[in-house]
Amino acid sequence: MKIACMRTKVILTSFLLTLFFSGISQEYVPTQENLAARQQFRDNRYGMFIHWGLSSVLADGEWVMNNRNIKVEDYKRLLRAFNPVDFDAAKWVSVAKNAGMKYIVFITRHHDGFSNWDTKQSDWKITNTPYGKDVLKMLAEECHKQGMQLGLYYSTLDWFRSDYPYETGRTGKGTGRTEKSNYASYLQFMKNQLTELLTNYGQIMSIWFDGHWDQTNPEGHGDRSSRIDWKYPEIYELIHRLQPQCLIGNNHHLAPIPGEDFQMFERDLPGENKSGLSFQQASALPLETCETINGSWGYSITDRKYKTVSQVIQLLAGAVGRDANLLLNIGPMPSGQIQPEFVDTLAAAGQWLQQFGESVYGTRRGPLGPQPWGVTTQKDKHIYVHLFSMPADGQVVIPGSFKIASAKVMGAGTTIKFRQQKENVMLSLDGITLNGPDAVIDVVLK
Repeated sequence: MKIACMRTKVILTSFLLTLFFSGISQEYVPTQENLAARQQFRDNRYGMFIHWGLSSVLADGEWVMNNRNIKVEDYKRLLRAFNPVDFDAAKWVSVAKNAGMKYIVFITRHHDGFSNWDTKQSDWKITNTPYGKDVLKMLAEECHKQGMQLGLYYSTLDWFRSDYPYETGRTGKGTGRTEKSNYASYLQFMKNQLTELLTNYGQIMSIWFDGHWDQTNPEGHGDRSSRIDWKYPEIYELIHRLQPQCLIGNNHHLAPIPGEDFQMFERDLPGENKSGLSFQQASALPLETCETINGSWGYSITDRKYKTVSQVIQLLAGAVGRDANLLLNIGPMPSGQIQPEFVDTLAAAGQWLQQFGESVYGTRRGPLGPQPWGVTTQKDKHIYVHLFSMPADGQVVIPGSFKIASAKVMGAGTTIKFRQQKENVMLSLDGITLNGPDAVIDVVLK
């Protein structure tokens, strides 16, 4: 009898260990809904990022609490000063639509911990300001009404809460916290908030995480391991259980980890590292470049580094030519109004897209990689050559053994001479004049 019991215990223990270790090594398998959402995300190609919240009151960017070492007790006073009476969800969504954008990613909670919705997990929220309204609810309803997909930015880093492991973090050192942190408490707080976001605001396209890098050595360091266990499997499983189609991305400046559905690059096109934040290689997941329309992400009254219409168009085409989306950011004013300078630039870029959008939406990276003069994109039997400038030798050589039916300048209808060779096709640009920031040649295959 004892031997039988011992055998049963051994078998049970072995079974539990097998389950345990198989669970650890088990790879994330996305659902069909999720895979379809990934393709739609890639087809969208262009979205609006909106950095906005309590920090806008100080008009010095979204990092003002950290940069000025503002104590939590002092920062709390902003709660009574935030009253965005000019917020209009319909106008925000219309600005994005007129720009040719297909989705919006909205800051629900940035690093100062302030929640832009009526969360039940904290009093540190927009419904406790003089404004008193749930802006996320209004924005979500308007997005669904106008056919705009909605993604939600969520900071895993917090300069306000004391249960966040600020002791090991790189930022938020001057906010005056003295209590010992408790990540178990903080993790549950995040799970509760994410459950609210994915339960009360309709279908959500994506969750856009940010803040992991606070617990690592700086970008480019040989050791980028986290100082805490974030428990991402728990967080990601919760999201995919609540909304299986919802895409998860994490701006950790590392290669994607299991459970993530797209990969983003901050202030860099994939394959570039001009900002010093993108040492990672592009993966097979859908890609996205996030960049801001001026110098700062959140509203800054002194920031006049506005991108031109040409810069926006070339940035978008440059992203798509690398098989990535462009998530272009604006930082509305504390009143809720979007700066007229941003509206005008975005509208002008939208006009370009009305004419040349077929070379962007639904396309993938073309057969010729990025060049000093531009990029190529492709959809079905169309290869689109995006010319930001004239090639030095006056020609474009596209690798491949395909056959060409025609080649014309989009919008002008000018015929492009070409010569088909065994391993490539050469387009001659003699006599071709470039008009606008991105002259597009439509190469139609047989």
